[in-house]
Amino acid sequence: MHVTELWRYPVKSMGGEQLETAHVGELGIAGDRGWGVFDVATGTVLTARRSPQLLFASARVVAGDVVIDVPEIGEVASGEASVALSRWLGQEVELRAAGDVGGTYEVPLDFEHDADWVSWTGPAGAWHDSKSSRVSLVSTGTLGDWDLRRFRTNIVVNGSGEDDFVGHHLQIGAAGFGTELAVIKQIDRCVMVARPQPGLDRDIELLKTINRDRSTFLSIGSLVAAPGNAAIGDNVTLLPAAS
Repeated sequence: MHVTELWRYPVKSMGGEQLETAHVGELGIAGDRGWGVFDVATGTVLTARRSPQLLFASARVVAGDVVIDVPEIGEVASGEASVALSRWLGQEVELRAAGDVGGTYEVPLDFEHDADWVSWTGPAGAWHDSKSSRVSLVSTGTLGDWDLRRFRTNIVVNGSGEDDFVGHHLQIGAAGFGTELAVIKQIDRCVMVARPQPGLDRDIELLKTINRDRSTFLSIGSLVAAPGNAAIGDNVTLLPAAS
């Protein structure tokens, strides 16, 4: 296998940007899920599960800061984003970096499969839905004709069979320069993948197909065993089990 696409999603639940190369640190691709939209009234970090409007915005990282393309308003830098997003969403919100206070954060997040807001403490720097997934990966064989934007996956590789990697380590690129991932789990999917977003209509049949044919799972989630770099064209190697 080799890497065919790299993606970063700077703001939780918004569209992201395609990359040629990326640094992969302990928390995943640098800048991935590094910001969230904080609802001032409820003290929660919004996600597209309850605020599907977020799917129509997109973000990219420029010189270490985030720039957001807000529908009906245009591109805004981080310093202007809170006002622009509040106007667009019709409620008072703030753009916040993950873990702004201290080394950890404890903020209610709207996880995909939880009925209620869930408050948990995680590392500063990234708002991921799971403590056991910092980098997600999917194969072209699994995706087929489905659009990657529905799944917000970081790495796409050619071929198929990535579900078999759970419990193993993967080397992305050359040892000592690339990154090593510890594959922890398959990622289950909820109704968010079927919701409309720019260029994509509502597609409830997609979710039904994933539930029927893949037992709700699509893509795999990993922790970073050895930080490094990833690039388009990098080889993806299944490492031998430790003796």
